[in-house]
Amino acid sequence: MKYTFILFIVPLVIGCKFNPKNSAKETKEPLSNLVIVLSDQHSADMVGAYGNTQIITPNLDQLSREGILLENAFSSQPVCTPFRGMLMSGMHPLKNGAFVNDVPLLPNKTKLMAEILKEKGYQTAYFGKWHLLGGNRDRGVPKELSYGFDTVLTNNCHVDFRAGKSFFWNEKEEKEFFNEWEPYGQTRQAINYLKNIDPTKPFAIVLSLHPPHDWGKFKGVDGKMHYRYDTEKELMKLYNRDSIILRPGLEDTPDRRRMYHGHMAQVSGVDIALGRLMGQLKKMDIEENTLVAFSADHGDMLESHQAILPKQYPHDYSNKIPFIIKYPKKIKKGTKTKTLFGTMDILPTLLGYLDIDSKQKYDGRDLSKSLAKNEVKKDDFVPLWVYRLGHAKNINWRGVVTDDFTFSMDKDANPITNTLFDRKKDPHQLNNLYNHPEYKEIQEHLKGLTKQWMKRYKDNFYGAEDFRSVQPNEKWQYNYTKNPMELFEEKNK
Repeated sequence: MKYTFILFIVPLVIGCKFNPKNSAKETKEPLSNLVIVLSDQHSADMVGAYGNTQIITPNLDQLSREGILLENAFSSQPVCTPFRGMLMSGMHPLKNGAFVNDVPLLPNKTKLMAEILKEKGYQTAYFGKWHLLGGNRDRGVPKELSYGFDTVLTNNCHVDFRAGKSFFWNEKEEKEFFNEWEPYGQTRQAINYLKNIDPTKPFAIVLSLHPPHDWGKFKGVDGKMHYRYDTEKELMKLYNRDSIILRPGLEDTPDRRRMYHGHMAQVSGVDIALGRLMGQLKKMDIEENTLVAFSADHGDMLESHQAILPKQYPHDYSNKIPFIIKYPKKIKKGTKTKTLFGTMDILPTLLGYLDIDSKQKYDGRDLSKSLAKNEVKKDDFVPLWVYRLGHAKNINWRGVVTDDFTFSMDKDANPITNTLFDRKKDPHQLNNLYNHPEYKEIQEHLKGLTKQWMKRYKDNFYGAEDFRSVQPNEKWQYNYTKNPMELFEEKNK
């Protein structure tokens, strides 16, 4: 059986002149630059190129016209830290350590993305949300935990994006505040970096923008608490709240319109930031030798399907993410592909496009030569899951997504995480077929595929109690030594 794994990072690649001193033995061609742009809590259906006619995303739409749009990209674990850990490592969270939010990506387990590129002579830099350090969010990233990035200007993780409130830790380990909306400030940092790079060497940057993520809650006119997305006035003015069309199956209320209004406005702000960065690449005349990738950690339910959290569910609104790659060297303009793509596939695929062999085996697949073929083979799937430590209101579940179906199961019969959706007949996932007698055989087959990947990664349907039973002395939030798989193996000896 073939596995398809979800990736969730978005890369932008920028080309520089070849330096024979660094790579003469490696290749005769100039090394291409890489730029990855990420947003957070941004579903695929909130991009014009994915069919949304009311969202304003001209730069993302242009990027799709100039590259390849992945129609079936999924965040295998729709949670920030796990997605980022898989992006950096290409490995399953039980191996890389970043299995829930606010636990660290383990160093020295495998070569990570920036470490690999640095060995090839790349200049490496990271701007924006990090969320890989673990523990206390309000601190800078120590040099020994920067995972190969030479420049790291980040806030680790916080959710107030307003000018004067948002901040970053500078290279002197001092906290500095932005005087503009956070994504604009972070994009400015990336642009300034590009203006001062060594043009004789390739570079790789990640620009990780936190919006359109929620940033707190508000008390609605219905008296209930709802997630808050309100943002800059000029962005809110782009939309008429009364004209916004909500997702099918969701009851239309004033509070939900407010949520959609802010969320969509933030999406347009992210699009503006992307446009500014792309403009800098054009000024530098390096677009032809640059791989640019855009993606997102995961999606946002926006209260669809009676969800109480924005993410961590098996539904498309939670885990189907935008993934667009522009790379003129190898990708034909205006390409679309239905090939299934998961988070663990991101790193090996990007390295494949760049012709970089890291000499290590990944849990994800290199699909750089397959995406353009637009192939979906029988039993191709992306594994889906959520792990939990018991601190949040999330649910412990496992599943798969195929070209035809989405399946998930938990141990407690929660209707929102025991699901079977027919992706072709029910694209909005409004009719849950779990335990439907006519789909019994299909459900058993998908359950078998789920157990297949669980066996591969030695996942015994671990829950909060299991993870607590092997928790190291320094606690999971500050664990920088052994991964969960190693700790469970020690326990079971």
